[in-house]
Amino acid sequence: MSVILGIDAAWTATQPSGVALVVSDSVGWRCAAVAPSYEAFFRFAQGIPVDWNVPQFPGSAPSARKLLDAACQLAKAPVGIIVIDMPVSTEPIVGRRAADNEISMEFGKAGCPTHSPSEKRPGLLGATFCREFAEAGYSIATTSETCSTRGRLLEVYPHPAILALLRCRYRVPYKVSKSRRYWPGLPAARRTSRLINELIKIYGRLPISIGSWMLSIPAPDATISLAGLTRYEDALDALVCAWVGIRYVHGAAVPYGDRTSAIWCPR
Repeated sequence: MSVILGIDAAWTATQPSGVALVVSDSVGWRCAAVAPSYEAFFRFAQGIPVDWNVPQFPGSAPSARKLLDAACQLAKAPVGIIVIDMPVSTEPIVGRRAADNEISMEFGKAGCPTHSPSEKRPGLLGATFCREFAEAGYSIATTSETCSTRGRLLEVYPHPAILALLRCRYRVPYKVSKSRRYWPGLPAARRTSRLINELIKIYGRLPISIGSWMLSIPAPDATISLAGLTRYEDALDALVCAWVGIRYVHGAAVPYGDRTSAIWCPR
């Protein structure tokens, strides 16, 4: 059995972070848990289903130990690979890294350049999270790493991963915060409908069995606010991270960066 923990990590403790846990069995890969926040993930491990209709999912500081314990409880086995959408490095992060520059050079023409990390974001939060995973036995997978090595922490950037997943040539417009930029002039209701269609496309292409009771994306004509879609976006980003972990386990992922940090993408 392989167990992969995917984390769409917020760069601050004030915003929620998506979490997904996938495991392999004799049939294939299945989702053991998906949640739009750390606390919702912890509660799920305690047998409390995620209520996707609550008004808000609060942010919180991440705890590597609590995440690993909850994941082990749900999967009935230890986590083999952790995949995270957040800058991680074996050295202090003070600005753009080789990994950020290489991804931007490779995928910038497809509308997928990276954000620039700094001393403050993710800053101490990210460094602490990374150190906690290292103390738990998960070292960072850099360009010196052999693909499929277990006990590793992989950094992923969902946008280029989704290009490979959907076989698209240009950045997929699924980010709630960018909806005005995607479709300027459209009313909120129509932008919401278009975002939902994109989320459904991503969800439908993931080669992971996910029960509808665990994650049910609203229908395009559903009455939901733009802000209300963020929880589904975060959950899908975590699942995309887990999918890249699957590609890594199968030897079908490649790192961009150097021996201090790397962003992994599907081949």
